Amino acid sequence: MDVNQIKEILPHRYPFLLIDRVLEIVPGQRIRAIKNVSVNEPYFPGHFPQKPLMPGVLIIEALAQAAAILGEISAAESHQEGVLYYLVGIDNARFRRPVGPGDQLLLEVTFQTVRRNIWKFSGTASVGDLVVASTDLLTTVSEPNP
Repeated sequence: MDVNQIKEILPHRYPFLLIDRVLEIVPGQRIRAIKNVSVNEPYFPGHFPQKPLMPGVLIIEALAQAAAILGEISAAESHQEGVLYYLVGIDNARFRRPVGPGDQLLLEVTFQTVRRNIWKFSGTASVGDLVVASTDLLTTVSEPNP
């Protein structure tokens, strides 16, 4: 899935669209996606000027966006205009290594459960063979806009 196909599913746009490509998706199971981290990212001048680092919350957001794509593709009904996936919980978040310009984040998210319209996913972000972050995510689906 390229960025244009991703934009058909996610409402996010620059500078907050954090998925560049979907490499693999198995509906109801898992997704593998990438985020190319460029020196031109808008947060680098302030985080931090001497040693640019991608904020951990944005790594978690990238995982949440991958989870939203997996949820949308996995849903039994077809995409409805105006439906949004909201992040409602983050559990067990861990940051193991810094991410900087030139890195490519491999985002891997697996579906865990769904109960009462709350979807649970588990995600890891890696650079090369090194896990840089991991978390459990809880999402819910909004009602479509009239």
